[in-house]
Amino acid sequence: GLCCPGRDPACLSAGRRPDGSTGPCYCDQACARTLDCCHDYAQACPVVPCVVSQWSAWSGCAEPCKRTYRVRVRRIVREPRNGGEACPALQERAGCLEYWTRQGTECQQSLIPALITTGGFGKARKKRGAADGSGRAGYCVEFQLAALTPGCRHTRWMRHLSEGLRVCVECQQPALRPPRQLCLGDGTGSPLNQLLHWQAVGNHRCRGTWRRIRQLDSCSCPSAHNFLFI
Repeated sequence: GLCCPGRDPACLSAGRRPDGSTGPCYCDQACARTLDCCHDYAQACPVVPCVVSQWSAWSGCAEPCKRTYRVRVRRIVREPRNGGEACPALQERAGCLEYWTRQGTECQQSLIPALITTGGFGKARKKRGAADGSGRAGYCVEFQLAALTPGCRHTRWMRHLSEGLRVCVECQQPALRPPRQLCLGDGTGSPLNQLLHWQAVGNHRCRGTWRRIRQLDSCSCPSAHNFLFI
């Protein structure tokens, strides 16, 4: 009749042990590890693992206009008993970026991290644009890198970068956003020498800061230093 949680030396009975001998034996859930259970412990106190619910839907971003996180949760449906498997994490976070304020207005350009990918991706964009007649000319922004994380070494198209280098980032359809036909994160309107943030698409460990130098009609950087706004 005893099934005691945790380690409890007072949860004691007298009877037959698993090895066939008789004498003191224990009915606390630690007995399975210390090998001093009563012979019928497994039947009288079966292991009951934790059971949790399905994940909830993801919440919105914790804060707008900056790289932050969203949350989903689940609840405990049944607590573990008799040494059953413990409950897993009940909360999970994921990266999140919201480009609109709570009032429904667009975030200031200087606050939005630029999402970038390799400039080679733009060739396919231009081909699609020419085919459907939407080949509106974009523009290019030149930046000077201020800092980048070590994780960029593991992204092939980012491995030539280092602090102080000048890079070109092209803004093309469909990344041009109405009504001003700008790419999010291009730093339009930011003060001179303000540090702006960027993030490499496909590698969340590759990110950094740069300073906007100027806007150009077309990019003139070497192909290894040429990127694309997403």
